[in-house]
Amino acid sequence: ALDAGLTGSDWIREVGADVVEVAELVYGKVGRKPLQWVLAVPEDSDIHKAADLEGKRIATEAVGMTKRYLADNKVTAKVEFSWGATEVKPPRLADAIVEITETGSSLRANNLRIVDTLCTSTTRLVCNKEAWADDFKRRKVERLAMLLISVLEAESKVGLMFNLPKDKVEGVMNLLPALRRPTISPLVEEGWVALNTVVEEHVVREIIPQLSLHGAEGIVEYSLNKVVR
Repeated sequence: ALDAGLTGSDWIREVGADVVEVAELVYGKVGRKPLQWVLAVPEDSDIHKAADLEGKRIATEAVGMTKRYLADNKVTAKVEFSWGATEVKPPRLADAIVEITETGSSLRANNLRIVDTLCTSTTRLVCNKEAWADDFKRRKVERLAMLLISVLEAESKVGLMFNLPKDKVEGVMNLLPALRRPTISPLVEEGWVALNTVVEEHVVREIIPQLSLHGAEGIVEYSLNKVVR
């Protein structure tokens, strides 16, 4: 058996896997948001809520999840396993589908609309319980979790370092909350310090001009590989 692996929280629930969930890793193909399992139907379908699925056919890869959803809503419908290309099956091969989506673009491209969301899903680093009970293996998996999380933390951030007159530090700190706790180091030149900090990448183009206006020199922006909190 494998000691550890990466899987979706949806499939942990789908198969009832008895594993230790070590870390949650929130990412997708186009962003840092959970994926969604949704109930979708053709645009012109008369299905608008769960109750409308009574007696219908539903295609999905997540059969167990779909059956639980129907049971929760006291609906009887036929659930068929889909081997892929689920979006193209309605209306000829299925009345509705349950499919995973990040942006909904594939559903829209196939003229499908979302009726309901069954659940959200994120990637999980998991470990089997026997390996987790082994101190050596557990430490290895915990280190792996730390490194994976640190890569995701760094993805949306950049580093900034710059030189600043010492008497301007307080003004810069008050002006830019993002720089609340920078590393401040003295320079050889009297009255100057070097500041090093991490900021969100989407605000850095606003921050740099403001730093320059407040006397900062030698401003350097650099990419980050990992950020360990």
